[in-house]
Amino acid sequence: MSDEPVPGLGGTSFEDLKQTNEFGAEFWSARDIQPLLGYDQWRNFEGAVKKARTSCEHSGNVCDHHFAGASKMVRLGSGSERKVTDYHLSRFACYLIAQNGDPRKPEIAHAQRYFAVQTRRQELSDAEAADRERLELRRQASEEFKNLSGAARQAGVSNPMFGVFHDAGYQGMYGGLGRDSIKKRKGIPEKDELMDRMDTTELAANQFRMTQAREKLARDGVKTEQRAILTHEQVGKEVRAAIQRIGGTLPENIPPAEPIREFEKRLKQARPKLVLDGPDAQGLRGATAAAGQPEAASSEEPSER
Repeated sequence: MSDEPVPGLGGTSFEDLKQTNEFGAEFWSARDIQPLLGYDQWRNFEGAVKKARTSCEHSGNVCDHHFAGASKMVRLGSGSERKVTDYHLSRFACYLIAQNGDPRKPEIAHAQRYFAVQTRRQELSDAEAADRERLELRRQASEEFKNLSGAARQAGVSNPMFGVFHDAGYQGMYGGLGRDSIKKRKGIPEKDELMDRMDTTELAANQFRMTQAREKLARDGVKTEQRAILTHEQVGKEVRAAIQRIGGTLPENIPPAEPIREFEKRLKQARPKLVLDGPDAQGLRGATAAAGQPEAASSEEPSER
């Protein structure tokens, strides 16, 4: 969920305009959000609504579950009121309108960023979400490796001994196995980076090991090469003991994961998944259709004004 609301007029945000219908489902009035998205004229905004309806159909969702024709009373300059065409929109419909709006409008550009965060979970499949989590953990582990190397240098580790220092952490955590022995045990090709073949659990454990080793080197004021190596090994042993106490799988027994370069390529080529399921798919109808209750008759398609 984005912490930054779509800005509005007089401090009104997108979430402020949310309403609830007779089914208990949230909805927004198209007339209400029109100025929020930078449209002065209804006919131009209605064009974006119609494009969004087409996108909804093409994405495999039921259009009537997200766009409902309605009417709204508006006050004229003379003080009298007039009934005008309106739409009731689900959150997904609002997202599609933002995606189909005029990108030259700063309000539309901001709304697109807002909804990109709002709909991130529904756009990604579970597999893609897991891949992204692992990719982020790998990035963090790489940064922590650099930070630990800097701490080791401050603790007196010389350049020729950096391999020994980092191997000591692995040996403590993997029951005496160094990097090369771990790769051999798991059948990981020599050309592959070890951390590129770790799953999220193994990556998180190693990131914790490196973080704790870095902090311990600084906290204990370690200033000799041999002591730094022994400190890293001891931290690895402590992390291993913690895994054993809670009944986790020891790291040397965790199978190698798919090479990161493979799913990085897959993520770049993946198209967003827009087909909704569960309550989100019902949109304006709330949970009634899912519960087997009769659905409300769809509203008549409004004409242009």
